[in-house]
Amino acid sequence: MRLHDTLTNQEREFTHDGDHVNLYVCGVTPYAPSHLGHAMTFIIFDVLRRYLEHKGFNVMHVQNFTDIDDKIIQHSQEQGIPSEELAEKCISQYFEDMDALNVKHAHEYPRATQEVPEMVAMIQKLQELGHAYVVGGDVYFRVRSNVDYGKLSHRSLDESIAGARVEVNDMKEDPMDFALWKAAKSGEPSWDSPWGKGRPGWHIECSVMSLKYLDGVIDIHGGGQDLMFPHHENEIAQTEAYTGEQPSVRFWMHSGLLQLDQGKMSKSIGNLVTIEKAIEAYGGNVLRLFFLSSHYRSPLRYSSESLERSKQAFARLVGAIRPSVAIDSDTAIDTDSYTESFHMAMDDNINTPKAIAVLFELARAINRHKDEGYGVDEAQQTLRELAGILGLVLEDPDFGSSANITPFVELLIDVRLRLRKGENYDMADTIRQGLAGLGVTIEDTQDGTQWRLS
Repeated sequence: MRLHDTLTNQEREFTHDGDHVNLYVCGVTPYAPSHLGHAMTFIIFDVLRRYLEHKGFNVMHVQNFTDIDDKIIQHSQEQGIPSEELAEKCISQYFEDMDALNVKHAHEYPRATQEVPEMVAMIQKLQELGHAYVVGGDVYFRVRSNVDYGKLSHRSLDESIAGARVEVNDMKEDPMDFALWKAAKSGEPSWDSPWGKGRPGWHIECSVMSLKYLDGVIDIHGGGQDLMFPHHENEIAQTEAYTGEQPSVRFWMHSGLLQLDQGKMSKSIGNLVTIEKAIEAYGGNVLRLFFLSSHYRSPLRYSSESLERSKQAFARLVGAIRPSVAIDSDTAIDTDSYTESFHMAMDDNINTPKAIAVLFELARAINRHKDEGYGVDEAQQTLRELAGILGLVLEDPDFGSSANITPFVELLIDVRLRLRKGENYDMADTIRQGLAGLGVTIEDTQDGTQWRLS
């Protein structure tokens, strides 16, 4: 399996000693409902985890919640509720959204507010090592103490200053120095520290959490491309300054951004579609198919027309797994070739568009063989299993009620009666047995053939 590594800007072979893989994915700041941009990121890394597990790896998945932040404080004050209450409400909604999208839960969900003592300890050591300094109760990371700062975003420190998301503070030694600890302001949550009451900066939490929950060994670090700079760049700088070791991560993987006509979907500028509303309109499977139909590193443009196309496409996959009555048990479908093609696509830097194309090729083969009267049970099971690696659940909600399958059953009963009149009893019995396998029992009575769902 080859994966694109942002740090080297190359696709590299994912070689690994043993079967244990540590996966760290940056989570949400819970101050408002999660939107489809979040859904895209977490579905992509859910598929990565599923495929690693499918290949036999034992994945340890950690994902944080930044549950103390300027935006949380601002929104909680606007709503007149404590910041922890707002964060808890949004986290609860997040889990409901992820369950509806069939995203596996991480093994650990550390929260920034629960890791403050560890963050204080890391900041103290960075200060002792000369990588951090205090300015009036704030503590800043000395960026120029890191000689290769900018190696992830592939730009020099001077290039990074232009247009960078930096805090304005005339007391800082350098404009690019970033906050490790922020002095408390009136009415804001705060914790004790050697520098006075305050709260941690944004970047320090991920360094602490990865060291604590993954023993500092991250095989794959994931997140959206908007986190590459400054968040992940700063994370690298402070972690490697703290440990004295390089590199801190084996593979950096960044997913593309979801675009609207106005640009990147973002809570901060208000141009978003919430996961909850999108699920109500299309369902989790359709959303997954929409996101995975584009390569994970590419930007994706959201539109209702695109979602409608994904809805129709998913219906075609579901149609392929609908039961059929076979008159010949020989499937004549080489399922191994489809499985091999699917794995080749996924091994090629998680190329989900190619993998999905394989699903549709198999679905077309199934439908052709169903039309010709061949059995397709094995191929349908393969289709379900391959789709499941992508987190797609192929179920037909309409099939199974007598109202929806009545025309289907009565047509087969009519064919069976014609076969019996032509004394083709073997074929007629095949239809009876096939219906029985679908949970349909038929009885020949004086009043004609009757049927019921068993």
